[in-house]
Amino acid sequence: MDTADVIILGGGLVGSALAVALDAHNMSAIVIDIADPEVILAAGFDGRASAIAGAPWRMLGAIGVAEKLAAIACPIKGIRVSDGLEPGALDFEPDSDEDALGHMVENRRLRAALFETASAAKNVDVRMKTRAVSVDRAASGVTVTLDSGAVIRAPLLIAAEGRNSPTREAAGLNVARWTYDNAAIVTSLHHEHSHENIAFEIFYPDGPFAILPLNDDEQGHRSCIVWSVTRDQAPGMMKLSDRGWLAEADKRIGGFLGKLGPLGARSSYPLGFHHAAKIVSDRLALVGDAAHGIHPIAGQGVNVGFRDVATLVEVLVEGKRTGLDLGDPALLARYDRWRSLDTFMVAAATDGLTRLFGIKGKTANAVRRFGLSAVQKMPPLKRRFIAEARGESGDVPKLLQGMMV
Repeated sequence: MDTADVIILGGGLVGSALAVALDAHNMSAIVIDIADPEVILAAGFDGRASAIAGAPWRMLGAIGVAEKLAAIACPIKGIRVSDGLEPGALDFEPDSDEDALGHMVENRRLRAALFETASAAKNVDVRMKTRAVSVDRAASGVTVTLDSGAVIRAPLLIAAEGRNSPTREAAGLNVARWTYDNAAIVTSLHHEHSHENIAFEIFYPDGPFAILPLNDDEQGHRSCIVWSVTRDQAPGMMKLSDRGWLAEADKRIGGFLGKLGPLGARSSYPLGFHHAAKIVSDRLALVGDAAHGIHPIAGQGVNVGFRDVATLVEVLVEGKRTGLDLGDPALLARYDRWRSLDTFMVAAATDGLTRLFGIKGKTANAVRRFGLSAVQKMPPLKRRFIAEARGESGDVPKLLQGMMV
């Protein structure tokens, strides 16, 4: 029977990052995932890109992943938020001693870097194309039987299976959830003029339109587009020809990027919210989308998951140093308390922004523009907002500070 400090069900972005972070502290993990690496690492598997905030980027640096992304990550040197194309925008820029507010990384590149690092880690056992057929969380530890017939054991089970986590459901952890009347259409496109490393969030009544900078390639300047449309619009938008889609996108962008195209592959994702009331149970901890899923309006999805990783690692490393059972209820309660307030505040703020900018009518437009203008004129509020977005407010885990625990 193989044993480890933890068993991680789910080897996606968050699950892999957790395994690598634990390895950096000489802790062992067995990662179980049903996916085929050849499929999930293929160029066409996932056209999305993630805006990695400052603190999670430092964490990736501390565990040896950021160095593999440095040449392909696009620094975000400013963020511009506006209500449509009207004046009264809200601008964010890095402090004088900082290079960037964050880094844009294509998900396939981020996934490949994490998978490569996890697979090479001496304390990580990655088992892809493998399924857990039974899980027993007993008082003495966790025993998992795999479809290969192998039996593995650890004091703690971590669910990193995504928003439809079967482990969370089996544990009976209550989840508040609802769906928005929106879907996100995600693609990349080339454009004539440089984005100058600026990210744009343009709010329209039917949803936000985000332009996120990517590094140039052999065809020139390019950006990732996350276009939120109403659910009934999404099928039609997906069926449009590239020429028709670019024409509609040009109306939203307003021409400041010049001629648009060529267009990358398009994907559509329904948007929703969920938040687990508790993210721990007997010998179980949830991380990433298994614990909470939010609207992409503020680009915080994977960042919240990486903050879960940093917090859980700090709790477990301290627990092992003091000789505690890694499944000890007191340890898990600390992780739950530490993460619950932060994730709830991020989720509530994101949901509030989604509803505010979804209000229609001229009065609502005026309120939004007034709000953006007011924040722009209040430096302390702006600093607070950007600190929250970067994961740098409150009690910050050492890994998010770029320090080893």
